[in-house]
Amino acid sequence: MHYTREAAIERLLRSFSSCYNIQLVEDDQTPITARCDFFEHSEKYVLSRKAELWSADNEEFLYLVNVPHLTLDLFESLKNEIHEDGMGRIHVGPGHMASYITAVFICDTCDEDARKALKKCRIYKSFHFSLHGWMNFHAALVEVADGKVTSNASGHHVAKILKKVLYDTRGKRS
Repeated sequence: MHYTREAAIERLLRSFSSCYNIQLVEDDQTPITARCDFFEHSEKYVLSRKAELWSADNEEFLYLVNVPHLTLDLFESLKNEIHEDGMGRIHVGPGHMASYITAVFICDTCDEDARKALKKCRIYKSFHFSLHGWMNFHAALVEVADGKVTSNASGHHVAKILKKVLYDTRGKRS
């Protein structure tokens, strides 16, 4: 099934709405169309919440980017913008386990050097020697013209989700 970029983004947002807090970006100056925020808090306690054994906070900031043609320069500038914005949103401290900044590029076509840069992209940061958790950057690319989905090494699960939401025809409800 082939989509337009807008139809692919609409389908992803509809799918993500059950798990993410979705913030649409109304700025015409950026190709970032939405930021999807996910927060999870887990804890274990004995008898009362005051007797907490442990707690862990996880968060993800997923950015949907709508570009007709992805070039290397555009990928690098958007990757840096998304990384900077995501780092500013992370809540680091005791109890923080992991944060993920995820960039999903939806385009018609892509330059080969931009695809290679996306696949090789690796951004990781630990906070206080991992005592306050870590951050990992996931990147994925959907080329709607041919249905091709590509990701960096840490974003393989994102690519699987994108393929399932956009292209899995088993049990599909439109």
